Amino acid sequence: MLFGKTSRQLCSLKKLPWSYDSRYFWGWLNAVFNKVDYERIRDVGPNRAASEWLLRCGAMVRYHGQERWQQDYNNLPTGPLDKYKIQQIDATNSCIMNIGFDHMEGLQHVEKIRLCKCHYIEDDCLERLGQLENLQKSLLEMEIISCGNVTDRGIIALRHLRKLKYLLLSDLPGIRDKENLVQAFKTALPSLELKLDLK
Repeated sequence: MLFGKTSRQLCSLKKLPWSYDSRYFWGWLNAVFNKVDYERIRDVGPNRAASEWLLRCGAMVRYHGQERWQQDYNNLPTGPLDKYKIQQIDATNSCIMNIGFDHMEGLQHVEKIRLCKCHYIEDDCLERLGQLENLQKSLLEMEIISCGNVTDRGIIALRHLRKLKYLLLSDLPGIRDKENLVQAFKTALPSLELKLDLK
């Protein structure tokens, strides 16, 4: 009798919506992929550790002096820690999220970041990017496309990236006050080329 009751309870779990189970599982897994291992950063250096994080989450990186994008985690280049420096990041369809952004702390050569269809990117992520001193000194171009959790607050935080020359904002339904956004960037970064494709 006890087995029958337990069996019925377990069978009733199958009636939960599949998307609920799936969403919870993927959210948990993505959080695991984004977890920062500070020992690993110390052991292999910030560029290697950030590369591992980004590729583990489905992004791509391009190293300074190389034409080819690195997208296969298992084929990350080896060699001296200072040899491969991340110059560009393409996080299209990746699961990077705020808890992983400490991986970017030591990156000194990143010139371009593309965030496209990143479901976990939100205002806190962009605020964190704007606070990273190394990115303030190196980042020249940024594209933010179809990241539905981004609002004016996150975009305005990018004004601290003082070397930024080009910013593309497209398909961001959370942006409410385009005029204020444009004015904030004109004041903070007068030489910035700001491209807006917002509805």
